[in-house]
Amino acid sequence: MRRSTHRAPLPKPDPSAAEHSARLAERVRAAIGRAGGRLPFDRYMAIALYEPGLGYYSAGQRRFGPAGDFTTAPLISELFARTLAQQVAQILTALDGGVVLELGAGTGHMAADLLSELERLEHLPERYLILEVSAALRQEQAQTIARTVPKLRSRVEWLDRLPETPLRGVILANEVIDALPVKRFQINSNGVQEQVVTLGEDATLTWALAPADPKLDTAVANIEAELGRRLPPDYVSEWCPRLAPWIASLAGVMEAGAALFVDYGYPRAEYYHPQRHMGTLLCHYRNRVHDDPLVLPGLQDITAFVDFTLAARAGIEAGLEVLGFTTQAHFLIGAGLPHLLEAETARAPEQAVHLTQQAKALLFPGQMGERYKVLALGRGIPTPLSGFSWIDFSNRLSCRYSVTTK
Repeated sequence: MRRSTHRAPLPKPDPSAAEHSARLAERVRAAIGRAGGRLPFDRYMAIALYEPGLGYYSAGQRRFGPAGDFTTAPLISELFARTLAQQVAQILTALDGGVVLELGAGTGHMAADLLSELERLEHLPERYLILEVSAALRQEQAQTIARTVPKLRSRVEWLDRLPETPLRGVILANEVIDALPVKRFQINSNGVQEQVVTLGEDATLTWALAPADPKLDTAVANIEAELGRRLPPDYVSEWCPRLAPWIASLAGVMEAGAALFVDYGYPRAEYYHPQRHMGTLLCHYRNRVHDDPLVLPGLQDITAFVDFTLAARAGIEAGLEVLGFTTQAHFLIGAGLPHLLEAETARAPEQAVHLTQQAKALLFPGQMGERYKVLALGRGIPTPLSGFSWIDFSNRLSCRYSVTTK
């Protein structure tokens, strides 16, 4: 996940980090002033995460692992990437070859483990492309790959933007959608209100309510129409305006292949469940999880769960098919993790307990297995994907409309 289990008080940043956060806060205050005193939350989230040189993903601080802010599945166990490689190999075989494009490659460990396993399977991609906006992360990824799979380093290429030439192959996005900026809304007696960021006493960042803009108002109305019910008073949640155009842009560069999205989230009927009345916004700082995105700007990650119905609909409207939707646990089982685990424990019996504990973290409902989902969108794939052979929950993506599935 951004797997964080602590809710203890947040540790204080060191003086250098505090100064960094203060500079970004000043950038936010300037943006609030230019916006007339109220900044939509999605604009605040974009600044906090992506402001050049200052945003969380643009600066150089450590983000991943025990010494960072959160831990992702590829860092828990190489079993994750090696199992994912089984699915990638099946897709590349169906296409008679192709490329892999990873979006936001983190530390580079998933890329390195994928390449290593694909080499073992004799299904190396023609090229392994990484789209990464952070210069600091690019450097870390290059170092990881050069250290771990040095002879495959020449196959890896970093991109500044999506390729102009349509590709055949696999697009991978592990914990990417959750970092797309979202709008926050609240239902009250005045209808749909937008939660915005403004300045309180002593110029501190604080929340305020403003009338929803037309796009947000329409989006909430459509959500309620699809659910077949009104959201209750004081209900707070999120909507991601960038998700549909982002997926459309991926569809635009896919001649044939599949895009695999691994993230935490829900189908729409569960996302906007009455009991989930405080939304899904989460922040991660030094492996603590909390729900205040206005503190420590630039030093903490800010995420929101994924509305997978919105993602699937965006793919369909962009001309893709839903190739499968299931939990991470069911996907990894279908793609072959049990066989990999059995082979590894037979090869190294002394590692059996350690590997089994890693597999539990990836599969068990109380850890990553149930909360994380896998959605596959694609075109030109003639055979069902193995990752969805165990259980496919594509039918759950529908609220009151039909999802076309392969």
